[in-house]
Amino acid sequence: MRFMILTGGLVLALSSGVMAGQVYKWVDAQGITHFSAQPPEGGSAEVVSTHVAPRRPIEPPAPAPSQTFAPDQATIDRQVRQQVAAEDAERARYCESMRTNLAQLRNNPRVRIEDGGEMRRLTEEERQAHIGETEKKIGADCK
Repeated sequence: MRFMILTGGLVLALSSGVMAGQVYKWVDAQGITHFSAQPPEGGSAEVVSTHVAPRRPIEPPAPAPSQTFAPDQATIDRQVRQQVAAEDAERARYCESMRTNLAQLRNNPRVRIEDGGEMRRLTEEERQAHIGETEKKIGADCK
């Protein structure tokens, strides 16, 4: 089956030059240019070339100087990957802490905080405000 498809495609690709006949170009009395497979009756026509110029092979572009890698590029890449991994781990710890705090704020109506060196209980409005702030931080920083 593949062989038949490949053969049919090859025949079609190579037959375009055989099937292309002559094309004639002429201008009529009103000044309109016509193209046709047959010349006009009683008039002169110019034969238009239908041969396509062969394609030039595409050369790969030369690498830009900024794209060439220095011998120590692998070292720099490894350091950047380690730094990104450390930042991701820190972000994961932060997000886990924020989620724990949010769970405590939601589940415990009697939350105490240290204010000016002494402990005091949050009012319900303060607790709801803290819940909202924590949810926003989690939404912005923890994805």
